[in-house]
Amino acid sequence: MDFEPDRPRWQQVADVLRSRIASGEYPPKHLVSEVRLVQEFGVARDTIRKAIRQLREEGLIYTVANLGSFVNPAGESGAPEN
Repeated sequence: MDFEPDRPRWQQVADVLRSRIASGEYPPKHLVSEVRLVQEFGVARDTIRKAIRQLREEGLIYTVANLGSFVNPAGESGAPEN
């Protein structure tokens, strides 16, 4: 990915992830792997974590301790019930 020099990389990564969620490329409950994203975008893990944190604040992603971050089912806020 070619990053825009005038915007933080984490915001640009968040934009890509947001688009993937909206298009259905990342369906509900899809694991959003930090390790894979670090490799894909060639950025530091902290950059990916900032992007995920932003999407979590927007309600698009939820995080489960010791399991990872997942796409939130549409129309729900917070972690879904099992």
